[in-house]
Amino acid sequence: MKKILLTALSSLLLSISVACQAAYTANPVVLVPGIFAFDSIAMVDYWYQIPATLQAQGTEVYVPKINAFDNSVERGNQLIQQLDSIKVASLGRIQKFNLIAHSQGGMTSRYVMNVRPDLVASVTTMATPHTGSPLADVVTGVAPQGTLQGVAFEVFANAVGNLVNFFSDNKASQSDIYAMLGEFNKPGAAAFNAQFPAGLPTQECGVGPNSVSIGGQNIRLYSWGGGSPLTNVLDPSDALFAITSLAFGGQANDGVTGVCANHFGQVIQDRYWMNHIDIENQVFGVVSWFETNPKTLFKNHATRLKQAGL
Repeated sequence: MKKILLTALSSLLLSISVACQAAYTANPVVLVPGIFAFDSIAMVDYWYQIPATLQAQGTEVYVPKINAFDNSVERGNQLIQQLDSIKVASLGRIQKFNLIAHSQGGMTSRYVMNVRPDLVASVTTMATPHTGSPLADVVTGVAPQGTLQGVAFEVFANAVGNLVNFFSDNKASQSDIYAMLGEFNKPGAAAFNAQFPAGLPTQECGVGPNSVSIGGQNIRLYSWGGGSPLTNVLDPSDALFAITSLAFGGQANDGVTGVCANHFGQVIQDRYWMNHIDIENQVFGVVSWFETNPKTLFKNHATRLKQAGL
């Protein structure tokens, strides 16, 4: 009996040891959302089936709570607080994170890597309008802040953002739609990029460096994006992005972000047949039947991070 118990105990300890070593990537993945930034509302997940897909592969995944509408400095500070909390709770097991970010989440992650490089192993941006989006210019042009139409738009948009925050259990945040828009019109994007240029291409529609060193920390950089507002006749978001794409004047885009604007670090692909939210497997996974599935892109990228020792 004693021998049986010892054998069972040894097997249990071995199982625990294997489980502890089973993390697919060396550092956890943090999925950083863009605008709206909800986690799950009314059975709609921002990252539809993505966390579960990565976890099934053995990747440790976190989804932070970030303000629906705000600039990336404020959003970035929220993210830093949560990364620090995760790190402390891990009792030394976690030191850095792989930030995989959608849309404005890419700008948020760029801020974090510049002010807290000690927390960041890699930054991957998806469909991020690094050089701005014509949509922001259109909105701030039609409804300038402080005008009658601007005030009406601000009240309505912030109410929507605060409602999203509330249902995402993020009651501490108050939305600021113009702080967000002011980061993505031409002057705002130029100002942000002048302050945080690391990882950006130095030429129009070029590629950035594969890695950067900030504060003595080496950080790997990647990006990908979509180039088609229309991807699936069953996708309800296609109708919206067909309209918003008109702001681009014929330039290839995903309905929000131009193809060249999504370039950052190592460009894996800049024009998948995906619209702006197909990238995160929305709506409910209704994406193009003729393109690589978004879940596969995430799994492949986790493998890429693993092979890079990240």
